[in-house]
Amino acid sequence: MRIEDYGLLGDLETAALVGRDGSVDWLCLPRFDSGACFAALLGGHNHGHWRIGPAAGGPAARRRYRPGTLILEQEWDVPEGTVRVIDAMPPRDEAANVVRVVEGVSGRVPMRMDLAIRLDYGASVPWVTRTVDGLSAVAGPDAVRLRTPAEIHGEGLSTVSEFAVDAGERVPFTLDWHPSHRPAPEPVLAFHALEQTDAFWQEWSEVSTYEGEWADAVGTSLRVLKALTYAPTGGIVAAPTTSLPEALGGVRNWDYRYCWIRDATLTLFALAQCGYAEEALAFRDWLLRASAGAADQLQIMYGLAGERRLPEQELPWLPGYEGASPVRAGNAAVEQFQLDVYGEMLDLAWLGFSRRQVQPIAWKRQVALIEFLEDAAWQPDEGIWEVRGPRRHFVHSKVMAWVAFDRAVRIGSAAQLEGPLQRWAQIRDDLHAEICAEGFDAERNTFTQYYGSRELDASLLIIPTTGFLPPDDPRVVGTIEAVRSELLQDGFVYRYSTGDEEGDVDGLPGKEGAFLPCSFWLCDALEATGRHDEAVELFERLLEVGNDLGLFAEEYDPVAGRMVGNFPQAFTHLAVITTAHRLSGLPAPKAHRA
Repeated sequence: MRIEDYGLLGDLETAALVGRDGSVDWLCLPRFDSGACFAALLGGHNHGHWRIGPAAGGPAARRRYRPGTLILEQEWDVPEGTVRVIDAMPPRDEAANVVRVVEGVSGRVPMRMDLAIRLDYGASVPWVTRTVDGLSAVAGPDAVRLRTPAEIHGEGLSTVSEFAVDAGERVPFTLDWHPSHRPAPEPVLAFHALEQTDAFWQEWSEVSTYEGEWADAVGTSLRVLKALTYAPTGGIVAAPTTSLPEALGGVRNWDYRYCWIRDATLTLFALAQCGYAEEALAFRDWLLRASAGAADQLQIMYGLAGERRLPEQELPWLPGYEGASPVRAGNAAVEQFQLDVYGEMLDLAWLGFSRRQVQPIAWKRQVALIEFLEDAAWQPDEGIWEVRGPRRHFVHSKVMAWVAFDRAVRIGSAAQLEGPLQRWAQIRDDLHAEICAEGFDAERNTFTQYYGSRELDASLLIIPTTGFLPPDDPRVVGTIEAVRSELLQDGFVYRYSTGDEEGDVDGLPGKEGAFLPCSFWLCDALEATGRHDEAVELFERLLEVGNDLGLFAEEYDPVAGRMVGNFPQAFTHLAVITTAHRLSGLPAPKAHRA
């Protein structure tokens, strides 16, 4: 199936992807970053899946989320009648659960369940035993339990159930995980769990204060951010998947099941805009814990609980989504040096700043970051896009270093805190002058990707929103026009040029899809420069790229007309929220903002 053919379920600790054919093809247990027990998404059914649907097979005719929730309902129309499958993951209590209920709508529909549990990303076939209410599957540290009143039997290395449902009849199935050395958790009452899950999401959705246009898109995006939250720590993963390719059949396949610092400021701002203070504070606290330590050891990403080591490995037994290999677990970009994270940390401090909130220990940490940056700001780095080519003086990185010094000076001045504010102000001004001299192409009237380059980069679109230059500055206007001219293709913005004979700045072969967050950034840039109608037109065209459930991947291939990249992507969904907020003309949250 296409990436957009999947729907998302989540219990605030992990997530599942369910296809239009009724198959759960991706589920990591017990955490987002654990090994998958269903990995058919990156291989075939023999790598683990759980399908429930009409015996005749085929995709659902209709699907939707129950309003205000992430409870997925899919319906099939077959000659014998109509049937509905309801899927949910109740917010975690004792154990991780997937609840699936088959509901007859009309007629009498023959149904089939196929369950192939394959632990450790499809590598381990568990030992399966029958129980009085289903089965138990064990392999190493993992145990998975299926419970259902339906009759089940084995076929090869899978478990099958064949049954029929009449109109009004409901047949439940529940799947839970527990450590194999501990007893199985108490059975989940499927119908009661659905009611509780519905109530949870309804109550959570009602907190939103968003009152602008595009409320449905914003509401869905907020629920995606919530579903990608690891509740025990407050961290928000970039996506629940690994290795969905940025280009079909390509090698640009990365693991996004971790928390990025650069997402923090944007995510916190998006949540605060819509009234979700509790989630914003929880993510902020995660960030402060994860980033605690020496300033020169600040990482670009961390694990769900702040883990620092995320070693990258390849999983050769998985052929990859539509053959896109290698499949990777872990992310070697964790070892990269990226200047922009320092700017994001200080911008976050400025976003929540008030005289009453500045604590001495917080200021000491901010001072430590700036002191490290006094030398580091002048060094090359790998940049926002985590390129695997040589380090360069990326303009976006330098602008965010400027942001760090600018926000430190503002906070220190406003709160009358001790520090070499005059020296930092001078470094800020020197950086500004260098960027404008070395990172600007006067002949073409545009900022460039890195010093001395003629290449463009869509990250340059954030220049006016950082306060580096005002939106009406001719250099800003020229940069926006250059990006539109060179990186906008078929109505979508690409991050930068890829696929030339020299191997490009990122050191990787092949091309990638259009980067959806950058496309939304263009909307923001157009709005900032007074081109509201153009911004709205582009925004609404981008919303049409989302699937019928309102979900977005990281990228889009306009030639193939398909989503590519990990899915659903938090970065894209938070861009939907902030852009909708801007275009609706709603006020920013009550916090200082440049």
